[in-house]
Amino acid sequence: AIEARAAAAPRALVIAGPSGVGKGTLIERLKAAHPAACGFSVSHTTRAPRPGEENGVHYHFVDTAAMEAGIARGDFIESAAVHGNYYGTSKAAVASVAKAGK
Repeated sequence: AIEARAAAAPRALVIAGPSGVGKGTLIERLKAAHPAACGFSVSHTTRAPRPGEENGVHYHFVDTAAMEAGIARGDFIESAAVHGNYYGTSKAAVASVAKAGK
């Protein structure tokens, strides 16, 4: 059913929850089970990368000035300041996944 819907028109599915609840595990399972239909938009953050995290894979790591400028321009679907850092989902990141038909 997921593949049939993706073939018709991509639709966004938002996975949200607190840190450590298993969002990443669920996303990876969906992508593995339905690789042609499920993608992942990489969020932006101003926090420093943790060990093993790669820019553009886990997050787009940006500085505070760039993030604030993007927020002011309306580049983000959503954004929030959390524990002194910004996090956000850019319109461009979501459009990239949709353009890939996922």
